[in-house]
Amino acid sequence: MGGNDDEEERSVRAAVEGELRLLDPAVRALPDAVTELLDPEFTEFGASGRRYDRTSILGVTSADAEGTPVAATVTGMSGRLLAPGLVHLTFMTERDGRRVRRNSVWRRTESRWRLYFHQGTPVNASWAERNSLHRP
Repeated sequence: MGGNDDEEERSVRAAVEGELRLLDPAVRALPDAVTELLDPEFTEFGASGRRYDRTSILGVTSADAEGTPVAATVTGMSGRLLAPGLVHLTFMTERDGRRVRRNSVWRRTESRWRLYFHQGTPVNASWAERNSLHRP
């Protein structure tokens, strides 16, 4: 165990903490908080198939926060340090019976971690059970 293992652990932990904040309905209700967590070059391919950038995603997160938002259940979150300052996370979310497999790339800039890229892919529950790889 050396410095690289420590760097990977710290980096993955920072990305996981940021991801969990973005999934928190209380954070999603605050456009400034969401913007702070997104890289200026942020791109998302949503579960809907739509492409979002840093500005357009704010409409989605604000709409999600209206009414009484329900937090998604997160399972299987794991991460890998791809390079210094670059972490890839994979996980599954479920909300209102809808399961989505997710991938995020977090980038460290100016000593803070921000979400650079995200993709959500809906998962058919019966297919997922038949074809589980036992990982997110």
